[in-house]
Amino acid sequence: MKKKLIIAITLFIAIFIIDQVVKYGFANLAWDVDGPYMSLKLAYNYGVAFSMFSFLEHNLKYIQLLLILIGTIYLLKNKDVFEEYYLPIALLYAGGLSNILDRFTYGGVVDYFYWHYGFKFAIFNIADVIINIAVALIIYKQIVQMREDKKKKQIKS
Repeated sequence: MKKKLIIAITLFIAIFIIDQVVKYGFANLAWDVDGPYMSLKLAYNYGVAFSMFSFLEHNLKYIQLLLILIGTIYLLKNKDVFEEYYLPIALLYAGGLSNILDRFTYGGVVDYFYWHYGFKFAIFNIADVIINIAVALIIYKQIVQMREDKKKKQIKS
């Protein structure tokens, strides 16, 4: 458990710092670049994915902090869940807390990746990608576990 916690904390810190440094560059140093397929353009998202719930603008950061607190309490009471999912949990916390910090620092989440080749896509950031990777890892682990459980059940039959 201790080794997994150290790995999770190290991963969290590294991703959190990298994400915040990049966001600082876009928010304060005008790192915008136009490209033929994808551009790097500063934008602020006052909602969540695809600007949903932007009407909650100032309250959203407190709601998200409450959700993080509830998740943390759950993990403290269910250490086996952390044991199994420590990597995606570290990724979720790094991306989620980095985006929440943006809300306190800049008033909204700092986004900058803008795909516009063939179709226009939402503007997003590294933290968003990290959160999606974490969710994909959780789903993958769930599918693997479900298949293992199904095999065990067939063997017993």
